[in-house]
Amino acid sequence: MADIDAVTLGERIREARKRADLSQEDLGRAVGLERTVVNKIEGGVRKVTALELSDIAAAIGVRMSTFFEEPVPALVAHRSSQGLDTADSQIDALLAKFASEVEFVASLGVDELGLDAAGVLAQADITQPSTNAEAEALAVKARDLMALSAEEPIRRLSDCVAKVGLLAFSRDIGKDTADAGTVLLPRGGVSLVNSHMKVGRRRLALAHELGHYLIADAYTVDWRVADHSDHVVPMESRIDRFARALLLPKAAVTRQWHEKVARSGVRRAAILLASEFRVDMATLATRLKELGLADSEAVVQVRKNRTTQADIVEMNLYVPLEEMEGTTVPRPFARAVLRLVRDERISRERALGLLQGTFDETDLPHVRERRADEIWDFVS
Repeated sequence: MADIDAVTLGERIREARKRADLSQEDLGRAVGLERTVVNKIEGGVRKVTALELSDIAAAIGVRMSTFFEEPVPALVAHRSSQGLDTADSQIDALLAKFASEVEFVASLGVDELGLDAAGVLAQADITQPSTNAEAEALAVKARDLMALSAEEPIRRLSDCVAKVGLLAFSRDIGKDTADAGTVLLPRGGVSLVNSHMKVGRRRLALAHELGHYLIADAYTVDWRVADHSDHVVPMESRIDRFARALLLPKAAVTRQWHEKVARSGVRRAAILLASEFRVDMATLATRLKELGLADSEAVVQVRKNRTTQADIVEMNLYVPLEEMEGTTVPRPFARAVLRLVRDERISRERALGLLQGTFDETDLPHVRERRADEIWDFVS
């Protein structure tokens, strides 16, 4: 944690308050201070006591140490471009939180976090795709970097992106908000996927964020993934194409589509293919169209398709646990936190906060009993 002056501390309190959608009056009421006092604290005119700062952090819903941590450079650039008085969106605030917590865990030097995996990108010669062909080629390269074959379905995309240093969190942030966002860290990156969406769209959103990460976009928040016009936002359209090509590789889809249609017809072929590659029907329909595998009538039929319970039973479909459902944390991050608990480098309470409520006290590993003369040394 850095030593900061009253002005900087006040600015960080103001930014955190705005991200929490609180007015100065709201914050003052929560901590027992007049609005004018809160205004002076945020302006750096009045110093804040440690007890007041603790109360302010609790009211805003952040750790007190957050005010003293240096923010991620990509977040600084993003907020500067918006102006100091622009309040962050909910997904922006959560991305800032998760990025800060990943950086905190990384600062403790835990191998399980796996951010060093991002090193493979430096030798990969990745450039922004300017054509559909280049987007398809980037998808092939991404599969290779994640140690996937050219044609296999991606079972757990969140685990695969971690192989290149991208840690994917999920949280339900509601219907009418962003699909996903990504922030680039000094090593690796952090993505947040809105789990309010159905699983197929969640996976597509994460594949899209992987595209941004690979081409080193420092900060992105995406509102309606796969809904970009080539004329209005050509780069987003290329990233959309990359995401579909990643999840639905051209060679495998072409071969299997022809085989399944010939054997079972369009509807059953679509259900089988969507189930195997874990995509939604809209994504599959668009992919079939862009690969020239289906005429307009078949594309419409696929898009309107719905997999029923009868289909699952009759076609003997494998139904896995839904990926990124509700609140989830990436496995490497969870493993790193558990290692810190086991090594007694963070408190159990701190660990539960980092794990976002996905673990409870009984899920944490036991630690050996201590002798009376040993010193406890927790990182707060």
